[in-house]
Amino acid sequence: MKNDKLETISNLFEGKEIRSIWSPEKEDYYFSVVDVIGALTDSKIPRNYWSDLKRRLIEEGSELHENIVQLKMKAKDGKFRQTDTLDTKGILRLIESVPSSKAEPFKLWLAQMGKERIDEVFDPEIAVNRAIDYYRSKGYSDKWIESRLKGILDRKKLTDVWKENGIKQNYEYAILTNEIYQSWSGMKASEYKDYKNIRKESLRDNMTDLEVALTDLGEVATRELAKEHKPYGLKENRKVAKMGGHAAKVARDDIEKNLGKSVISKTNSLNYKYLDTNKLYKNKTLENRKNKDDNE
Repeated sequence: MKNDKLETISNLFEGKEIRSIWSPEKEDYYFSVVDVIGALTDSKIPRNYWSDLKRRLIEEGSELHENIVQLKMKAKDGKFRQTDTLDTKGILRLIESVPSSKAEPFKLWLAQMGKERIDEVFDPEIAVNRAIDYYRSKGYSDKWIESRLKGILDRKKLTDVWKENGIKQNYEYAILTNEIYQSWSGMKASEYKDYKNIRKESLRDNMTDLEVALTDLGEVATRELAKEHKPYGLKENRKVAKMGGHAAKVARDDIEKNLGKSVISKTNSLNYKYLDTNKLYKNKTLENRKNKDDNE
């Protein structure tokens, strides 16, 4: 089964081809704007329709056009050409901007999604129940779900400690998380995902019991060490995160010595398989954009 597009968005387009490329760094997809326009409108020349719409958006002061990334995508003639693309958030914003009857079902879907999130603000239990129902639909046992929810709470306790210790930016949390993973598994989180052939899916949801246990051990050890030593700032917290990950590495080595094999598994829980593994980090346009964002 070829599934190289975000599942929920692909389903909305009812089988119409929407070219997309996966970005391992952003953990998001980039979709061809022209393909989306073609699916949403009756335009015989979607490229011209998009050109006119883009000009109108600029005149209205919309920032959507600033998020466009030109990437090489395969055209119908088999050649690769520079194509306007938007990430998932940008595509959803684009759908809201298209004045077409075909876009109405998409807009209703977005409105429903927004309503559900607002309802969850007033009653968080709705979000918890939604998560439980989702995991059950995927075949996870109630015991596994209970353990997963506890793991989420433990993770929150760790990030709270990091916050108290001067960690504020999302990229800092990602660096510290990678430090733990790297120390015990030898891979960053993104590399671990590549190893298991997953993309936007949760890494923990696709781990074996042993992998989850070692991940939890690394994070709990990091939390307790951070509470004891009270490091401040990214540099000092990285040292402690590495120590926490090392504790899990010691446990891993001992387990593997007795098992006689690695506990790191390629196994995932997906019922589909990614066949198209485009690597956007090789695309200079996106790489330059990422460097620009990191420096801002």
